[in-house]
Order: sequence, then C-alpha cells, then structure tokens
Amino acid sequence: MLLQRTRMGNEASNAHATDRLLEVIVASLEDALEAERGGARRLEVVRDLERGGLTPNFETVQEICQHVAIPVRVMLRCSESHIPCPGEVEFLAQQAEVLATLGVDGVVLGFLSEDQVDVPATRQVLSRAPNLKATFHRAFDESAHPLTEIGRLKELRQVDRILTGGGDGPWETRATRLKGYQQAAAPEITILAGGGLDRVALEQLLSETRLREFHMGRAVRVPDEACGMVRAERVKELVDCLHG
Repeated sequence: MLLQRTRMGNEASNAHATDRLLEVIVASLEDALEAERGGARRLEVVRDLERGGLTPNFETVQEICQHVAIPVRVMLRCSESHIPCPGEVEFLAQQAEVLATLGVDGVVLGFLSEDQVDVPATRQVLSRAPNLKATFHRAFDESAHPLTEIGRLKELRQVDRILTGGGDGPWETRATRLKGYQQAAAPEITILAGGGLDRVALEQLLSETRLREFHMGRAVRVPDEACGMVRAERVKELVDCLHG
C-alpha cells in the first residue's frame, strides 16, 4: 500500500510538472523562433523592452504569428505610465481590434486609476476584441489592495492571466504573496509569475508554490539585458528546470 501511494504521489507530481509553462518576452521574429525552439509555450510580443515593453509593430506581430505554432499575446501600451492619457484608451481599443484579425491568442494590458485597477478602461479596450484573451500586466503590483483587485478583474471574463512579481521584497516573501494571489484568483484567472525572474528565483518558486506559469525576459537573453537577444539554449535551461 505504501509503495502504491508513493507511486501515485510521484505520478501526480510528474503530471503537475508537465503542466508548467514558460512564457517568453520577444521583440522580433528571431527572438520568437529562438524562444519556440528552446521550448517556450507562449510568447509576449513587445517593442522597446528597455521601457518595459510597448505595443509592437503590427507587421512584426503578423510575421511572428505566421512562423510559430505557440500562442502569441501582444502588449498594448503607449507609454510607461499605467494611468491612461485622454484618448489613449480609445486608441488602444482600435489597436486591439486590428490585432484580433492577425491570429493572436490575446493581448497584455494594464490600467490603474489612482491605486486601483481601472476596470472601465480595461473593459473598453477588450470590448473591441471580444474573442481575444487578456493578461493584466504588472500594473497590478502597484495597486494598493491586490487581493481586492483580483476580485474586480474577475468581472472581466476575457482576463484569464495576471502577470505579477508578488510585490516588493525577497522572493521568499513574494512567494508567500503569490500563493495567496493564486488561491484568490482560481479558477477563473491564472497567476503568471514574472518580474526579474532568473533561475534561482524560479527554483525557489517551484519549491515553495504550486504556480504553473512563469514569465521570462532578460534571463533568456544574451547578454541578459533589454538589448540582448533571446537564445534557445537559455530558454531550454529554464524549461528543463520547470520539468526537472
């Protein structure tokens, strides 16, 4: 009986490991191909990574969608601010409408009104692309009451991911917060952990949480800076870590 329980436990652990997913930030077709070759299972397409990622050129998005088989999500952001300027929300809504024709899986966006998620602005943008899914990005980490904001984001059926680094502090502290976020978000929303993740932080989250999705930027680039290029071997190292 003990052997049977151990075997069942191992099978459950292995099944959970195969569920894990690495999302990679890419800024070009070359980045996208390297990420896919390394084992990434979703892409976030941006430009100006040094500014945190802005809406990319649509031609780049279309080219990537034509050459990769994994899901593609596209950043919708005009500036580094999470508080939209007049006219910005409507402009991004128009961009979402175009992106919906390019074969993308979804968009990545995030608006705040003071220290709360700006639900009306988010709804306005997504209403123009009703068939697209959405990731609410790390603007979430600047909200005053993250657990409350998770409940408000659940009002938006298209939002199925929240990208978050778990706030400030060491990864041990952030892991505790991320576990709380995951419990509050399930089952409608999946927590996508990201924000300065490297292999050490990834291993810590794998050992301390049951998070399944992880978002990587500089850690898969050579050099490991915004100006670096995604390399398949760097992606593969992290994918192997996920499934090890």
